[in-house]
Amino acid sequence: MKEMVELKRSISLPLLTFYGLGTILGAGIYVLIGEVVAEAGMRAPLSFLVAALLAVFTALSYAELSARFPRSAGEAVYLQEAFHHRSWSLLMGLMVIIVGSVSSAALANGFVGYAQLFVELMSQNNGGWMMTLLVSLPAWVTITLLILGLGLIAMWGIGASVWAAATITLVEIGGLLLIVVVAGDSLQTLPARWGEIISLSTEGSGMAILAGAFLAFYAFVGFEDMVNVAEEVKEPKKNLPRGIIMALIIAGLLYFLIALVSVLSVPVKELAGDTAPLARVYSHATGEAPILISLISMVAVINGVLIQIIMASRVLYGLSWQGWLPGWLSYVHPARQTPIFATLAVIILVLVLALWLPLVTLVKVTSLITLLVFALVNLSLWRVKRHDRHPAGIMVFPLWVPIAGFVVSTAFVIFQLYVGI
Repeated sequence: MKEMVELKRSISLPLLTFYGLGTILGAGIYVLIGEVVAEAGMRAPLSFLVAALLAVFTALSYAELSARFPRSAGEAVYLQEAFHHRSWSLLMGLMVIIVGSVSSAALANGFVGYAQLFVELMSQNNGGWMMTLLVSLPAWVTITLLILGLGLIAMWGIGASVWAAATITLVEIGGLLLIVVVAGDSLQTLPARWGEIISLSTEGSGMAILAGAFLAFYAFVGFEDMVNVAEEVKEPKKNLPRGIIMALIIAGLLYFLIALVSVLSVPVKELAGDTAPLARVYSHATGEAPILISLISMVAVINGVLIQIIMASRVLYGLSWQGWLPGWLSYVHPARQTPIFATLAVIILVLVLALWLPLVTLVKVTSLITLLVFALVNLSLWRVKRHDRHPAGIMVFPLWVPIAGFVVSTAFVIFQLYVGI
């Protein structure tokens, strides 16, 4: 039998945490704050808190399962270990691939808004035929070039890809902290305006917060991607749980702060639905052209697309390696040590989705499928823990954690089906 080339273990705990932060931050706040405000208004910070509550139980379930079964195609493996039903596990894996691909497509669409704003600002300042040409580029050309370029980076190697993601993540965090600093004076008005944020007196305000939370939940999508590079992580049983928890805590704190200063510093009517929301916050707070924050936002979104492509390709590779999909998808390039054909398949899927569906539809589809996956992951941990509650040498959580995660995820699925996509 032909010897298979294995994936390379080159991801340390700090790199893993930055990898998770990169996909969480890039997948949400830079693109979605305007859409969340359009749903929840001044209550947008509450929507982010509700979304964080939704995410935390499932994050803990992922943390424990990733330590128990540190393999690629994580969710499919978890379902298989819990229920030993191959067709269910394959369906789970395909759902995760769809989530990663739709998420990448959503981010690619979100990139266009910031890219167009950035190029227009540069064109106004510097002029020149090159900037004029870039301004006139159709959105589909920008999206295509972005996805193909990031696909090539993903094929090049996991070490290079994760180091690039980690570096960009530092830029992302810097951009968010910049927004907090420049709009920080608005926090002085918080005592007087706190009632506007927490008020539930208006009819439909509770539903508005939940609708905003469903969109804000997408901003937390990413921690689950970390388990799908398990076979490339050093000491995965120890580092995967720690990395997931650290990434979620840091992202949650940043999100709440950004949502708070955004609604306090910019009128809701101006911020709602904005395609480059943090650029508007920056410009409103400083009175300056938002060139720097637009550039940082573009970089953040690029990072999110790259990591989602890496994640989806690893799941596809893992399903093939398990023998559930054609064997050629598990081919690993001997020199690059990356799953070349699996990555190429994901790139094609992302490109089709990005050119086909609008941003909000992509976000809602991503959130709905992700919630279904989360419900099944929590159910899997509950089942596994019934048979083996305290395995030696790994981090474990109480049985009520996956139960709570299942209930919350299922409730949000029902809510979204009720209000419609």
